[in-house]
Amino acid sequence: MENLFPCNMMQDTLPVQFTDIEQAVQVLEGVAHRTPVFTSRTLDVQTGARVFLKAESLQRTGSFKFRGAYFALSRLSPEERKRGVLTYSSGNHAQAIALAGQLQGTHVVVVMPEDAPSVKIKATRGYGAEVILYNRQQITREELGRQIAGERGLTIIPPYDHPSVVAGQGTVGWEINHQVPALDVLVVPVGGGGLLAGCALALHQLHPGVQVVGAEPAAADDAYRSFRTGVLHTVHNPNTIADGARTPSLGKITFPIIRKYVHEIIRVHEEAIVRAMFFLWQRTKLVVEPTGALALAGVLSHTSKFRGKKVGVVLSGGNVDFHRAVRLFEQLNESG
Repeated sequence: MENLFPCNMMQDTLPVQFTDIEQAVQVLEGVAHRTPVFTSRTLDVQTGARVFLKAESLQRTGSFKFRGAYFALSRLSPEERKRGVLTYSSGNHAQAIALAGQLQGTHVVVVMPEDAPSVKIKATRGYGAEVILYNRQQITREELGRQIAGERGLTIIPPYDHPSVVAGQGTVGWEINHQVPALDVLVVPVGGGGLLAGCALALHQLHPGVQVVGAEPAAADDAYRSFRTGVLHTVHNPNTIADGARTPSLGKITFPIIRKYVHEIIRVHEEAIVRAMFFLWQRTKLVVEPTGALALAGVLSHTSKFRGKKVGVVLSGGNVDFHRAVRLFEQLNESG
């Protein structure tokens, strides 16, 4: 059963400001990749729109997460950097924080579930992080993280609900606004909401006429329900292939920004995610993970909303288990 708890969305002062995003743009210049934008004539025909694919799958560590991780670490004091940082993640944020720490000379501790994919554990260690594994059935990652951080004096940098993380992710919106002027819509995947909140805040300031739309798995639609009701909904371990959207809820920082600046959140079914992912692999030659294909799946599933418009689509990441992807594609072909 879902849990509900209220969130005050009518804050006069939001926890992240556009000036924070501007600072992140400066800090990330020459460090993060300015990822390219791709187009597809076939995709335009299928959607009846002009679609522009922002390939964050080609970002350092394979996802947009590097932006927020690096900027958050850059804002630490020298003493905090010296003591080190801790995060909890089984995926893209873990690798992003690990590389950001390596680049900035900060020791990084990452709490990861012991059943996390071995390739992700190996990659996180490969970037120089200390990985601490835990049993999901015995303790939560947040509880263990607080315990370790308290014992060692580490600063916690959570995956999405952190002002500097949101500001760093907002540079995606800042970039595509400059790469593709006069967008009508920007569609962004949503899990915990860091990327969606940051992009919405950036575009509200740079180009207020752009509608920012979140795309979420129908099987994990806590953000959709939260957005519609104004009450923060949570979900427990939802069954979706888009593992980056398995977050329990939007954050206390991301939710009010999303409520204020996002136009709509749309839901996407699992098969649509696989179809969008397959299209990207086959037609554009872009290796994108299921979560990374969410926004395009949203456009392909709701073409009537986007027909005749100039649509930006954020492909958020490309860290995919290739064996699993092949199985998904085989199942898709078998089902016709």
